[in-house]
Amino acid sequence: MSEGNVRVRFAPSPTGYPHVGNIRTALFNWLFARHTGGKFIVRIEDTDVTRKVRGAVEAILDSLRWLGIDWDEGPEVGGDYAPYVQSERRDLYQKCAQQLLEGGHAYKCYCSSERLSQMRAEMAERKESMRTYDRRCRDLTQEERDKLEAQDITHVVRFKTPLEGTTSFNDLIKGDVTFDNCTLDDFILLKSDGYPTYHLANIVDDHLMQISHVLRADEWLSSTPRHILLYQALRYEPPEFAHLPMILGPDRAKLSKRHGATSIIEYRDRGYLPEAMVNFLALLGWALDDKTEIFSKEELVQYFSIERISKTSAIFNKDKLDWINGFYIRKDAVIEAPTAQASATALVPQMSSNFVERLSESLDRDLPTEVKRPISKEYVQQIAPLIYERLKKFGEAAELCKFFFIEPVPQTILPTDIPSEEKFGMPTIYPGDKLVYDAKLLLGKNLTKEAAMAGLEAALRRLQDVPFDASSLDLELRFLAGELGLKTGDFFGLLRVAVTGRTAAPPLFQTMAVLGRERCLRRVEAALGKLGLV
Repeated sequence: MSEGNVRVRFAPSPTGYPHVGNIRTALFNWLFARHTGGKFIVRIEDTDVTRKVRGAVEAILDSLRWLGIDWDEGPEVGGDYAPYVQSERRDLYQKCAQQLLEGGHAYKCYCSSERLSQMRAEMAERKESMRTYDRRCRDLTQEERDKLEAQDITHVVRFKTPLEGTTSFNDLIKGDVTFDNCTLDDFILLKSDGYPTYHLANIVDDHLMQISHVLRADEWLSSTPRHILLYQALRYEPPEFAHLPMILGPDRAKLSKRHGATSIIEYRDRGYLPEAMVNFLALLGWALDDKTEIFSKEELVQYFSIERISKTSAIFNKDKLDWINGFYIRKDAVIEAPTAQASATALVPQMSSNFVERLSESLDRDLPTEVKRPISKEYVQQIAPLIYERLKKFGEAAELCKFFFIEPVPQTILPTDIPSEEKFGMPTIYPGDKLVYDAKLLLGKNLTKEAAMAGLEAALRRLQDVPFDASSLDLELRFLAGELGLKTGDFFGLLRVAVTGRTAAPPLFQTMAVLGRERCLRRVEAALGKLGLV
């Protein structure tokens, strides 16, 4: 088949919100279609009505749109393509089920769920190999069938799987695969409610939509011999199959929520960028080489091929996702060449409007309600260069920036009735619009109370009239540390806690310049007053 004739599909079931594995499958199909100049189709397989989750379809489509995964055909709605929906195509599946019945490839099964449960319990008691069905209705006589039909007993339609021989196919990733037919069951094609199972609807739609390649999760490998047999019974030409490697947690256990497997929508809401998520997902089972980890979407389309998909399981590494996201955050920043002026503000990178917009939105959403709205974008423009090197996702922005908006208030004893959390090197609590920190942090590891108080008193005097730009503050406060006989690291650490309430914060002098003289003086004075009570 020529590359231009490639037709692939993403066929999620709306039985839950889209997680990493679902969307990785969609991405690989999309990349393959775009690389080959083929078509990418979205089909909602919603025939399992009892397990359908409200809002799941919308979440699936929102995830695809967020990542820029577009599709090429479907029912037209308002000038755009909607996905195909299986529940709207029931007549097609019922006709095919009838065709299989008439051709002797399927049969009606009248066994109740109670009878099937009893059968499995008896098999377990005899320690026999568990099977979903013992084929009791497979060879009923016509008289027996007529009698059951007359009783109006509900039935399902099952596929009549060959009892002998083997079923083989070539998987584009795993190679030649063979199953013994005796290991396969007589699986259900049409349920008692008239809805098809995945097996039937999937085959019929793939045929009618002329799907050329089926790229799907490894868990469907064991279903493929059933599908091959169905293709043969319906006299359809099967597509080529490629079963994608499993995604495991760092402990090599099946990926679960404890590893970070969650809805893609949640990653979006936590501040991950779509280009970072696409880059990360592409590396879950695919690689160009053993060293390149950053790819634009255009580069992924250019280089993607099934031959480069790994046969071994992929490892979900959230630290790697954070690193990639941080890279794209910093990639959003436009760093201008410094001017000849000996001004620290000239050395500070100016951030792109896109970055500032994202950061401003994150702060506006995540800061306490006491912070005045709207958040000043001009103020965010000044803050952005100070934190972007530490930012791994925009959801962290509010925590990194809180002291720019909330007054740090030192306390000698932290209240026990207000929960605290260990973040950024110190415990913090937020009663009202105040950020409370332990005044003992002002002492650091090496300062005495007397030395710290002398340092804060001297800083108060010096900060009254020093030019309040980062370069001047750096120069003046270094001189002051020498005059006081203090190591610059200890003195600057003292000032950092005083003006930010934290032991770890953005560059001190740039931070002070953004906060401004009055706020810094007020905070140093508050720290000095509380330190006297320690």
